[in-house]
Amino acid sequence: MELKNNEMERIYAETFRQIREGMILTGRVISVKQDGVIVDIGYKSEGFITAEEFSPEELAALKAGDVFDVYVVSMRDAEGTMSLSRDKASKIKTWDVLESAFEKGATIEGSIIGKTKGGLTVDIMGIKAFLPGSQIDTKAIKDMNGLVGKTMSFKILKLNNKRSNIIVSRRAASEEERQKKKMETVPKLTERARLEGTVKNITDYGVFVDLGGIDGLLHISDISWGRITHPSEFFAVGETIEVIVLKFDEGQERVTLGYKQKVPDPWLTVEEKYPVGTKVTGRVVSITDYGAFIELEQGIEGLVHVSEIDWSPRPKHPSKYLSIGETLDAVVIKVDKEERRLSLSVKQLKSSPWELVSQKYAVGQKVSGKIRSITEFGAFIGLPEGVDGLIHISDMSWTKHIKHPSEVLKKGQKVEAVILSLEPDKERISLGLKQLQPDPWISEIPEKFKLGAEVSCKVLKVTDFGIFVEIEGWVEGLIYSSEVAQKTEEPFHEGNEIFARIIKIDPEERKIGLSMKHVKGERA
Repeated sequence: MELKNNEMERIYAETFRQIREGMILTGRVISVKQDGVIVDIGYKSEGFITAEEFSPEELAALKAGDVFDVYVVSMRDAEGTMSLSRDKASKIKTWDVLESAFEKGATIEGSIIGKTKGGLTVDIMGIKAFLPGSQIDTKAIKDMNGLVGKTMSFKILKLNNKRSNIIVSRRAASEEERQKKKMETVPKLTERARLEGTVKNITDYGVFVDLGGIDGLLHISDISWGRITHPSEFFAVGETIEVIVLKFDEGQERVTLGYKQKVPDPWLTVEEKYPVGTKVTGRVVSITDYGAFIELEQGIEGLVHVSEIDWSPRPKHPSKYLSIGETLDAVVIKVDKEERRLSLSVKQLKSSPWELVSQKYAVGQKVSGKIRSITEFGAFIGLPEGVDGLIHISDMSWTKHIKHPSEVLKKGQKVEAVILSLEPDKERISLGLKQLQPDPWISEIPEKFKLGAEVSCKVLKVTDFGIFVEIEGWVEGLIYSSEVAQKTEEPFHEGNEIFARIIKIDPEERKIGLSMKHVKGERA
């Protein structure tokens, strides 16, 4: 028994010379007890790890033969068993890895496990590190909570083993990775090169695309050959797209990208595809005060001007005829390849009311209709065929000077008129009101009013060159300024009754000249 004890002492002394506290050794599980795990660490030695270092699940899963690193805590306890720690071994090895990464400037992976004051907490191989808010990204992060749970690459900025203090940076790791990608991408940025990129940001004026370490701008004008209101109609942040390099300024590191250039410009063949007279079908994509834009294909739109929507001489607003998204037929009436303009007509697919007018009416024929509108120069009569005829102000009276058509006609009034001229090709028809009666200047006026005759007049207008008057409530005449009587200081006013003598009658010019001199009337 004494010999056996001596042998044990010798073995232990030998082990003591080879194993020291603080060493990390490889341990093999011999058996799993309720209070811990017995581990063989070689050198004919065994050690014990307390159950507290294992979760219940881990302890239940352990079996004889399992291998892991252990840390020698103490050489012998009261029962002569070596005390070991798996946790300490793991932490020491982790710190070795972290110190190596710190010295070499290498990146390491970690998981963001929570938010803390001024930044985020990162789990790196079981050790907690601090990620300052300023080191999260190259730009400010609005929602840091959204990063919790994500695994990312980091660089170690500061490391203190004694205090277990680690500060890391995601921004530094991202910048390094971006720089590597940039060096790979720049040689590829040749004109017309096709590259894949990720949509990084969308603005009103375009899309920023990450090409790999360098961003390019895809301007809104280079997204589509057709109509586009906002880039978000085509792309979403995070989407991978193929683009074409239009221009690369290496000095400024500016990349101009194109997307629509992946397909030919449809306007290059517009004249061959849509010659004048071609019937087309399209969709209404926009309505303005002056017309509607019709999309015939992606990149090709035509304008139906408001005057080409309906045969009405005064068409309503285009929205009264058409609606966005509506499909309709039209005919091409003009193509301008250089200006990228295509003019369309809807009304020309319908029968023209002017064709019917040209067949139904003739000059000298009487027509009737209601006054649709009155302007300073005349009045428009609506005819049954849907066209308007114009009664010019000069064709409203043979004998009176009409200042405004409203003196004779009212809107909505039904009248009869005579066709004076008919021009269907110009979509014009001229009408006369006074022509319903014979021209009184041919015989009636010359017979009624003789030279030298004294007549009763009403003052219509006083001017520097004379006084315009209405003769006996019928025809107008002019008292020349040189023929105005000066016997009274009382001024002439509109509506005054005076007497004058006819001194000139010109039927061709439709003029009557008068004089107040040598008149026997009351105001002579």
